[in-house]
Amino acid sequence: MYKHIILAYDGSDSGQKALLELKELAHWGQPRLTLVAVAPNPLDVGSMEMGYYTSANNAPLEAQLKEQLNQGVQTLQAMGFAVQGEVLQGEVIRELSEFANRAGADLIVVGHQHEKNLLRRWWSGSTAKSLVEESPCNVLIVVKRSPD
Repeated sequence: MYKHIILAYDGSDSGQKALLELKELAHWGQPRLTLVAVAPNPLDVGSMEMGYYTSANNAPLEAQLKEQLNQGVQTLQAMGFAVQGEVLQGEVIRELSEFANRAGADLIVVGHQHEKNLLRRWWSGSTAKSLVEESPCNVLIVVKRSPD
């Protein structure tokens, strides 16, 4: 079945649900598991015409992602799985897809928070939908629906 599964993990409620769903899926053949968090590139905005330049410090976000990733790795290890964690930096869809390709992954698992409000769904976009288009392998979307 699946030999290498990647879980796009950010510690969110939908990510936690995906982590727990992965437990059931991974028992099918004890695949290699990799939890991946993606930190966005630091915001570098500059314009000679407008006369400004800013740069955001990403260190606090990266530290938070690493902590959440470590907790996810420990959770899966406690379930008896061999798992590693990887923090990437860049645009989420591109980095996940390129990492999956380099790693020879068979499946990417991603959590998705279902938004009931149409405007919020449109405004937030969907990493899961974009990942399906770009991924070099299968994608499993674990949906966490908002309570009614």
